[in-house]
Formats: sequence, structure tokens, C-alpha cells
Amino acid sequence: MDAVRVALLREVLAGTEWLGATRRFAGVLRGSVVSHGGGLLLVGTESYEPWHLAAHLVDEAAWSGTPELTPTLVRHEADAADPAHLAVGLGRLAAARRGETLLVVSPQVPGAGLLERVHDARRAGATVLALGAGAGDGDDLATMAHESLAVPEATDLDLDTVQHLVSAAAGENSVPSPRARRRFRDRLSALADQLTAPPPARW
Repeated sequence: MDAVRVALLREVLAGTEWLGATRRFAGVLRGSVVSHGGGLLLVGTESYEPWHLAAHLVDEAAWSGTPELTPTLVRHEADAADPAHLAVGLGRLAAARRGETLLVVSPQVPGAGLLERVHDARRAGATVLALGAGAGDGDDLATMAHESLAVPEATDLDLDTVQHLVSAAAGENSVPSPRARRRFRDRLSALADQLTAPPPARW
């Protein structure tokens, strides 16, 4: 979904709860990964892998100058023969530590095995975010998540559309890139040098 389609979708959703909800969730996601310098793990369920969200986050990371948004896609059926970016299996969740962010995307309530791994990641200090049907009030996933955004089946939006809104908002609300901050500091330093320089000699 390109920027024009996202803009049109936002116009259609104006006045609904979804724009605010997706922006808040995206803000938590962005704030978590940027403040810790990256370490975003993205995992789905055994029957659903969030390929498109991973791709959109990679794009948003590049366009916004926020490399911290680039996720590691954790797969249930990863194979060592897969390309490196597709070969990360569930064992990576066991290695999750403080400073990392785990985003769980689930079109249905996750199974007990995944929930146990997510729980272990949280106990190890990872920030857990949940997006999808298994993220509603009272669900086990929502209970252990630091922030969740539920997408009930009865809603007019599907999970894929909500993922587009979240990824777009995460990129738009990004902090300035480190390179941009350096350029500003350089300009400020040059200005300070000019203001404090002695006046030119008069002959």
C-alpha cells in the first residue's frame, strides 16, 4: 500500500477511533525501538507470518532514516537453508533480552507454545507489543503485553490494513536521524565560532 492509498484510507477513517489507536500503537513501537537503539523482533502465529508488515517496516525504516524500525522476522518453520533474513527460528525468542522489542501479530488467539515463549521473553526484560485478534482485553497475549492493539473480527478493517496504518505511522513519527542531528550540531557550532571570533584586524 503506497503513501497515496494510506492517505486516502486515513480520510475514510477520519473521525473513527482507528487513526488515533494506530498512531498511539505506532508511537509506542517507535519509542521502544529508538530508545533502545533497535532490536525489533517480529513474530506471527504458526499459520500466519507477518511478511507484509516486515517488508513495510523495512521500507519505513529506510524512508524515515530510522534503522531501528527494521525488524528481524522470527519464523515458526525457519530452515537453515533459507536466506539469512528468513532463517531466524523461534529459538531467537529464547534469546530475547532487556532492550529488545517483541511485536506479536496474530489474526487468531496464539497457541500455548508461542504464548509461553512470549512470556519468557517478557520475563527476560523484552518489551512485548501485541497486534491482532489475540490482543483484546482479557486475552493471555494482551495480559502479558506492555501495549496491545486489538483488531476484532467484527470491525470494518482487517488485520492487514491495520498493519499498513501502524507501519506508516511508525515511519512518519520518527525522530530525526543521527546524521541529521550531526548536521544541525555542525551548523550550530559554526555559528558559535562566528559569534565568538575576534573582530578582524583593521589596518
